Amino acid sequence: MTYLISLLALAALFTLGTATPVNMGVLAFAAAFTIGPLLSDMSLDDVVGAFPANIFIVIVGITLLFGIARTNGTVDLIVTGLLKLVRGRRWAILWLMFVLGAALMSVGAVLAVGMLAPIAMPIARKHKIDPLLMGMMISHGVLGAAFSPINLYGAFINGWLEHAGLHVNSFALFVIPLGLNFLIALALFLKRSRHLFHEDAVDGGVADEGGTESGPAMSSEGRPAIGAGGGTALAAPLTRVAVPATAVDADGERPGFTPIRILTLLGLVGTLLSSALYDLDVGISSMVVAGVLLVVAPRRHKEAMNDITWSAVLLVCGMLTYMSVLEANGTLKYLGDAAAGLGSPYATVFVLCLAVAAISAIGSSIGTLGIVLPLAAPILGQGELGVTAFVAALAFCTVVVDVSPFSSNGVMVLVNAKVADRDAFQRRLLRYCGVIVGVAPVLATAFVLATTVL
Repeated sequence: MTYLISLLALAALFTLGTATPVNMGVLAFAAAFTIGPLLSDMSLDDVVGAFPANIFIVIVGITLLFGIARTNGTVDLIVTGLLKLVRGRRWAILWLMFVLGAALMSVGAVLAVGMLAPIAMPIARKHKIDPLLMGMMISHGVLGAAFSPINLYGAFINGWLEHAGLHVNSFALFVIPLGLNFLIALALFLKRSRHLFHEDAVDGGVADEGGTESGPAMSSEGRPAIGAGGGTALAAPLTRVAVPATAVDADGERPGFTPIRILTLLGLVGTLLSSALYDLDVGISSMVVAGVLLVVAPRRHKEAMNDITWSAVLLVCGMLTYMSVLEANGTLKYLGDAAAGLGSPYATVFVLCLAVAAISAIGSSIGTLGIVLPLAAPILGQGELGVTAFVAALAFCTVVVDVSPFSSNGVMVLVNAKVADRDAFQRRLLRYCGVIVGVAPVLATAFVLATTVL
């Protein structure tokens, strides 16, 4: 009965949160504070203790730091440099972000999406790139590289396997999820970016957030030219977006490198290096750097606080708190046991992959891995399936669904998206996540089957 009520409550809050304007995080907190003490043998203090304070600090710290960087012009400076690398070609910008995300994640920057989204999403708006396409290209690059041996996820899964006495090829465990994410990114790119090849490069410069930008190109009939992805395409083959040639910006700041932008760049690099090299929590380091920059130039950075989307923070923290309750009352383990009891090993692979994808989409990826790996251990010990392929399939399905706006990765895309209707964009993210939850287990199971047969 406990499992049934817990799952029904989860389905109800998901339905209400997507069909009505009510914040799903509020509903999740209400469910956690009700089901925790009544059905899960948890005190209210235990439920409060399940609040994901680390995720809260990460989201707020990263968002605030990049809000400061946007306010003082550092983001535009970075954007200009990145666009020059690909000579402003819009299709190449997407793959640049995929590669940058994978590179950052490979060296241990777990919140690479949080570092790139504040830079990339304004590019999407300025250059008429579908924000969903841009966000997902970043996400699949980052999530694909999640199991690098020097990454938190890679270290965790390799450590557990070593403790369980199971040998895997750590390089293959890194490359397989990256390759599967690349296939998904490629399919999405081919589907939604055909119109990006119909115009030449745009300039590396980007207008200031409050400045003017060139309007959409007009067709021969005098109407805006519409691209295949739904956005307004630049019809002229040699259209370029130029940087206004002004001596100062709207706040009296000179373009290019200035003392505050140099200090901000040093802070951003320091945040990255402290996370990659010294395993310092990126939320803590970003909050410290943001605090220093706010003190150095309080008036210049006053608007940066507006970049924190508290509704998104509430959504993620509420859902993660409720998932902790489901873990405590055994609901998550119940689902895993049901899958492990199937007869066919391939059916078990599919059901486990589907279960971890669905659960991880609204919960903690690392926590889901911690649950599913012990459940999969008996199957791995039977020798019917390749250990590396099976573990890589589970790992891929657990992490790829972090495109969800319920995850710390997905929420960074959501809060940084430059869209007129953020609720509508959130629904787009949810629909895309639903597709991934269905596609990823099929792709992963096919991979396991292929490696076994071949």
